[in-house]
Amino acid sequence: MKLSVYFKLLIFHLGLALGVYLFKPLALAYFLIITPFFGYKILMAPKKIKSFYVLFACAYLIGAEVFLRMNDGTIAYEAIKYLVIVLMVIGLISNSFSNKALVYVFYILLLIPGIFVAVSEMGFETNIRKAIAFNLSGPICLGITAIFCYKRSITFNQMKMVLLALLLPLVSMTFYLFLYTPNLQEAITSTESNFATSGGFGPNQVATVLGMGMFVLATRFFMSKEGLLYRLIDLFLLGILTYRALITFSRGGVLTAILMIVFFIGIYYLKVNLKTKFRIKLSLVVFLIMVFFTWAYSSFQTSGFIEKRYANQDAAGREKEDVTTGRTDLVTFEFNEFIDHPFLGIGVGKVKEVRLNETGVEAASHNEMSRIVAEHGLFGVFAFLILLFTPLLLRLKNKTNLFFYSFYLFWLLTINHSAMRIAAPAFIYGLCLLTITYEKPSVPRKQSV
Repeated sequence: MKLSVYFKLLIFHLGLALGVYLFKPLALAYFLIITPFFGYKILMAPKKIKSFYVLFACAYLIGAEVFLRMNDGTIAYEAIKYLVIVLMVIGLISNSFSNKALVYVFYILLLIPGIFVAVSEMGFETNIRKAIAFNLSGPICLGITAIFCYKRSITFNQMKMVLLALLLPLVSMTFYLFLYTPNLQEAITSTESNFATSGGFGPNQVATVLGMGMFVLATRFFMSKEGLLYRLIDLFLLGILTYRALITFSRGGVLTAILMIVFFIGIYYLKVNLKTKFRIKLSLVVFLIMVFFTWAYSSFQTSGFIEKRYANQDAAGREKEDVTTGRTDLVTFEFNEFIDHPFLGIGVGKVKEVRLNETGVEAASHNEMSRIVAEHGLFGVFAFLILLFTPLLLRLKNKTNLFFYSFYLFWLLTINHSAMRIAAPAFIYGLCLLTITYEKPSVPRKQSV
């Protein structure tokens, strides 16, 4: 992509953030514009590139989801998940899919008994509809995305465009966060996750998608063969997104991003020639300098609170007893429910209700693994095992996907600290099932990793 086009896209998305900040209903208007636009582009695209258009559109929507949610920019809270499902189904109808992807059809079928269990307990009321929407929209979105992506082939350049689509709305959200919290000293008074620095929205979700943006920018920086200005823009944006992710004080998204970047650099380094290895080493030095200054600036702006947060300390510097901020108790409760109801589970959406009745604490699950086994029993265990091992088995035979381990880690780590509250884990999981073809020998397809 030419620098001028990239620069124009960035300017547009910075303008979008300013517009939404000044006039909040613009977020909903934007959603109502891009939805039919992407649908039209997919329907009219030639068959041989329709898959790319589906992935591009879904990536953009995934990147925009949290930004739209924090500004009431969708017609329904789970609208992005529903849209991804619809667009993927359109893609499946237009293009065939691998027969081996039927394992994910089986995965979806394993979720159905939990619905009947919940209905038998609650009755046919509105709460069961909400339970399905909030607890099954994510897993079903993942299943449909996996069916679409399994062994589907796209080019390396197309994959880079998909990642760019994911990034652009995150640039909008990052700029919006700066407008939302101009005075950090007043907003940051403790080491707890901070809603004020997260646009008034859930810090966990904001940090998760910003971490995703950090990864995209890091891959662009290390792989780019463009001019110096192009790379400096990416490096600057990477520093900005990292800074905003850090000061949400939500650690899960940041730590996940770090692991994704480490795995990507390692795999990329092993696959390239000596000349590119040398360039990676130089880039790594610059990258680490940027990380150091970003951390130092974050520490200064937060009066040292960020260091205490990552050291698991409170504002007074005392070490907290639970590094998981209560998540261990939630997971333990959910596994105990599985032990008490091992076959069919307690039913879709019942964990939160049962926890309230038994402990007096109303808290949603942070862990998709413990939730699925508690609510679906052994059916949930088998469903999760399908998700866990199918990509790894595919990787044994197909090592073309340079981003596989990073995508797989994002899904696995995110569902263990943020469940599937947003559509990102479902979509990124699907991306690790893609087959990538390389137009140029800059990334040789070695089979040793």
